[in-house]
Amino acid sequence: MAKNNIKSKKGFTIIEVVLVLAIAGLIFLMVFVALPALQRSQRDTARRNDMSRVDTSLIQYQTNNQNNTKGVLPENSATWTGTATFDSSCTSSACKFVQRYMNSGTDSSKNEFKDPDGTYYNLNIGTGAFGVADTNYPKGAMDHTIYIRTGAKCDGEEAVAETAGNHFAILYRLEGAGVYCIDDQ
Repeated sequence: MAKNNIKSKKGFTIIEVVLVLAIAGLIFLMVFVALPALQRSQRDTARRNDMSRVDTSLIQYQTNNQNNTKGVLPENSATWTGTATFDSSCTSSACKFVQRYMNSGTDSSKNEFKDPDGTYYNLNIGTGAFGVADTNYPKGAMDHTIYIRTGAKCDGEEAVAETAGNHFAILYRLEGAGVYCIDDQ
């Protein structure tokens, strides 16, 4: 009678419990491995959208300035870092460009143009070709700099010089991999 009593008890064996825990552990491991890659991909998508916004703003600038042949901005070489405040401290052409074109339609009290990770974008505006041979080409880690090259077009992850037209290329290092290059052609 004792034998029948033991067989009628319901429950899980230790092997079944360990097997379920191992499967659950594998599922959690896959989620924790995939989650950072998914977040990185989402931030890179937002960065690509920001570069499209820069592209649209540059085209608008050119239209408003009768296809300025001196360059995309009044200065051929300009840099901008941080916020574009609506006061007298914004004197560079790059700052004024961000202030007028990039921040239009945004809350003027915030007045920010930031990377999805919360860091301010920097603009580096120059002319002609821009590729891996250049010393400040976006290699390695992200530096949150948007490189704008007038008189250039994209060729893969580089900007190659163009002899005709008022074209430009925009380059930005993505977090996932590679340099994103977009041009107005």
